[in-house]
Amino acid sequence: MHSGGRGEGARRVARLRRSGVILGHELRLDPAKLGRGLEALLSVQLRPHRRELVGPFVERIRALPESRSLFHLAGPDDYLVHVAVADTADLQRLVLDEFTSRREVARVETRLIFQQWSCGPLLPPARDGSAIS
Repeated sequence: MHSGGRGEGARRVARLRRSGVILGHELRLDPAKLGRGLEALLSVQLRPHRRELVGPFVERIRALPESRSLFHLAGPDDYLVHVAVADTADLQRLVLDEFTSRREVARVETRLIFQQWSCGPLLPPARDGSAIS
């Protein structure tokens, strides 16, 4: 009798989905082929950084077609926004029209992304506290 195999793998994936370890899967698109070949990270400070401003700010930034990821941070910056735009003029328009024009945005710092690599896979830590390899 053959142990493991495709059936066991499918059962394990189903178990991981049910337990919430696997949250889903996503389709990856090439931003350059969509006319958004320039990517950047925007560090954003809100002032004041109050709860009633956070929700509307997050929803507005998530709704922008240029936004790829949004992170709420601890530290000197409140948010980090990964964006994909057509070119530097489009990036300037985005920063000026969608970020610095907002009253609650105190500062935006822009970093261009030259290259990006995927890492992983994400594994649970080993029992001794080191990562499982």
